Parts: sequence; structure tokens; C-alpha cells
Amino acid sequence: MNALVRQLPERVTYLDIPDLEKKFKPLLEKQAQEIIFDFQAVRALDSAGAVFLQTFTEKLKAAGSDVRFENISGNIARTLKLFTPLETETRVKIAKENFFARVGASVYEWGSYFIESIFLFTNIFYWAFVAFFRKKLRRRAEVINQGIQIGVNALPIVALIAFLIGFILALQSAAQLRQFGANIYVADLVAVAMVSEMAPLITAILVAGRSGSAITAEIATMKVSEEIDALTVMGVDPLPYLIVPKLYALIIALPLLTVFANVIGIIGGAVIGVTYLDIDLMPFFKEVLSALRYKEIFTGMVKSLTFAVIILLTATYFGFKAKGGAEGVGRVTTSSVVASIFFVIVADSILGLIFYFGGPSF
Repeated sequence: MNALVRQLPERVTYLDIPDLEKKFKPLLEKQAQEIIFDFQAVRALDSAGAVFLQTFTEKLKAAGSDVRFENISGNIARTLKLFTPLETETRVKIAKENFFARVGASVYEWGSYFIESIFLFTNIFYWAFVAFFRKKLRRRAEVINQGIQIGVNALPIVALIAFLIGFILALQSAAQLRQFGANIYVADLVAVAMVSEMAPLITAILVAGRSGSAITAEIATMKVSEEIDALTVMGVDPLPYLIVPKLYALIIALPLLTVFANVIGIIGGAVIGVTYLDIDLMPFFKEVLSALRYKEIFTGMVKSLTFAVIILLTATYFGFKAKGGAEGVGRVTTSSVVASIFFVIVADSILGLIFYFGGPSF
């Protein structure tokens, strides 16, 4: 039998490992069937030495050699055993979750979200109502500041998008209406579509992406930096202090932006009417005024007010749900914008059906 015996020195400690590694490294190349390490002379063995011996033994076994330890004293044997890794394989059996358990967990989770949102929204509406009658809670300067940020600063992008929407509506309908000599009805189509549908919806989507995300990011940053907790500790309720001024600003700014978008969108349609359909400017706007009823104007204003509340509530809810530092702020901001646009479109569909079937006919 091809066996090699190697005598270990008196000390096998962390100081001796470099010498032992040089001394025993040739064993990896000899490929002996059996290698015996004799511990008869060993008097000192520390954790580093034990780990070295175990690691080197594994390398020898991987090279195809059998390794044995001989003449081990009691103290040395206990040290080796203490620092020898356990060769146990842990198998965790993952139980497959029941379908009804998953459904129940999802329903419970969504139910808890719904209850949280109801409490939050109720508090916001309560403080908005109370602040309307208490001057100390109004924070007029903050309402004006938020109105400038949400409304005035959004005028350029709203004007550009509204003009393009009116321009495209007129352009797409012009080719069909010219076939029947109904060029003038482009004014009716653009006016009704912009005032009752496109202007409120497009303006709300722009504000949700621009100002709704900013509100969520502001609240979320204050939440993760514990500024919200600091306000609470100081006896300041964050809802009337932070949220109510933003609600007032949105309720005022979004309808005004919608009216502005109506005018710019109709002007965009007038450009096509004048340049492509050879309609004079005065007849075009006269047809616009004759096509518009109070119902379309009322519908657009109700939609814009509803969208303002939806944007504020969604931004606030996701802002207060933030956790996990900067990454959490980015995550809830993205979720807020997506949810705001989704709820705005859903609300637009519901209000459109309500006003179509049961709304006022004035």
C-alpha cells in the first residue's frame, strides 16, 4: 500500500502555518493512496492550525488520497473536533401554500390598505373643512406658494400639450368632414371634445406626473427622514400643516388650468380650420360658442375638481407609506404617479357615463 507518513511539528499555530504549507504542498502532487499525519510530537494546536489541517485534508481528498490522523492526544483531539466544520446538509422543506390561503392573504392585505386609506382620507377632509373656518390653520402663504408651483409653473407644458391635442383633433377629423362639405363642424368637434373630455383629462395627467409626484416625493422624504415624527412630537398635526394647503391649491389650480387648456386647444383646432379648411376665424369661433352648452362646461369643471382630489389623496397616501431611505422614496413616487393616472382615467370613465346617461341637459 502506497502510504506516506508525515510527522507534525511540536507547534501547529497561526505562526507556523506558512512553514507547514510549504512543507506539505508537495503532497498534492505526489498523489499517494494514503497519507498519514502523525500528531505524536504536537503539543500546541490553535484554531488557525486546526482549520489549516482540515482545509489541507480536504484538498488531499479532492486529489484522490485517503488521509488519516494518528497518535492524537486528548487535548489535541478536542481542539480538532471543536474547530472542525459540521458536515451536515440542511434541507428545508418549503410547504406549498394553499390557493385559498394566498387568496385570503391578498384580500386581507388589500383590506388593510383600504382601511388605512379611508382613515387617512377622512382625516384630510375633516381638516380641510375645519381649516376653512379657522384662519390659523389655513396657511394662506403656503396655499399661494403651492398654487404657483402647481398652476402657474405648469402653464407652458399645459399650453403646448393642449394646443397639440386640439390641432390633432381638427386635423384627423378634417379629412373626413371635407368629403361631405361639413368643414365648419370641425369647430363643434374640437370644442365639445376639448371642454368635456380632453382638456380635463390631459391636464389632470400632466399635473399628476408633474405635481403629484413632487407632493409624494416631498412627503416621503419627510417620512423617511423622520421630519413627520418630529412635527408630531412638537404637537403639530402633519395633515393640516402639510396636506390641506396642497389640497386647496390643487382644487383652485386644476380647474383654472383646465379652462386655460380649453382655450388653447380650441385655438389649436382653429389653426387647422383656417389654414386647411379655409374657414374664417370669426365663423369658426361663432360655431364653437353655438356648439358648447352649459352641460359640457359643467362636466369639465366637475371632472377637474374630482381629478384634483384624486391626485392629492393618492400622492398623500403613497407619501406616508414610504420607508427604506432614498430607494423607498423613488419607489413610492413611481407608484403614486401610476396610481394617480389610473384612478384619474377610471374616474373620467365613470363621470362620463354618469353625465351621458343621467347628467343635466342644460
